[in-house]
Amino acid sequence: MKIAICGSGAVGGYFGARLAAAGEDVTFIARGAHFDALQTKGLRITSPKGDVHLPEVKVTDRVADIGPVDVVLLTVKLYDVVAAAASLGPLMGPETVVITLQNGVEAVEMVGKHVGNEHVAGGAAYIVAVIDAPGHIRHTVADMLVFGEHNGERSPRLVAFEEAGRRAGFQAKVSEDIVTDLWIKFVRLTTWSGLTTVTRSPMGVIRSDPEMLALMMTALDEAIAVGQARGIQFPDAVIPETAAMIQGFPFDSKSSMLEALERGQRLELPWLSGAVSRLGRESGVPTPAHTFITTVLTPFVQPG
Repeated sequence: MKIAICGSGAVGGYFGARLAAAGEDVTFIARGAHFDALQTKGLRITSPKGDVHLPEVKVTDRVADIGPVDVVLLTVKLYDVVAAAASLGPLMGPETVVITLQNGVEAVEMVGKHVGNEHVAGGAAYIVAVIDAPGHIRHTVADMLVFGEHNGERSPRLVAFEEAGRRAGFQAKVSEDIVTDLWIKFVRLTTWSGLTTVTRSPMGVIRSDPEMLALMMTALDEAIAVGQARGIQFPDAVIPETAAMIQGFPFDSKSSMLEALERGQRLELPWLSGAVSRLGRESGVPTPAHTFITTVLTPFVQPG
């Protein structure tokens, strides 16, 4: 498959590297020091699933240089989605699909306004990885992509990408209900992102403290209630499965938002706890935990 990775940070870099190592035609779109490193040194992944070193990769900072592709993995941060989506025109062919892999539940609509809803599939990435240095990504746990068409169809284009992911050695799954799957990830991710960031603590510290753990579960309940008010039918197991996931994370696991705060980078807060609070107000659902998280972290949304 011909694949473009738009946003070659930790998530895009990891999955793009696995796909390229398996023989797919992958081009990375990057910028800054990361672009320079990919161009001169290639891409290196350190991972418990096995390290990968690609001495040479196809990389550009100009979308127009690539031409139409089969799949675009859109892995930019939420605050860059609109600008990135507006640049995707040269990549689009009749059957091109843009798979959104942002943390929130609003990216599909944001991207569809620029490339057409028929070219967008929602996606969720389950992975813990960071850019350790330009050109080097450190992966610690999980590597799964879930993606799906709006109508639940197992379309040929997504089935082909599912097979490419499996050849590359990571979990890939076409969803028959991507809207619900996106909300399941959203309520989990926004909760542990908010709590780890507001406490400046990794997951192990939070789950070891009864009061912090209780606050995390309260925030989870709030996010679920907002989703239910907006028509999402969560499976009964979502809360116990989430509790098990919290216990299963490595002690030192940090959310990407906490990593961004520690590095002085911009936060995705407005689309995470901020979105729970905003959508809660629209739906008449109280969200005191997420509103508190949003309020105290807002001064750090912009770096510097």
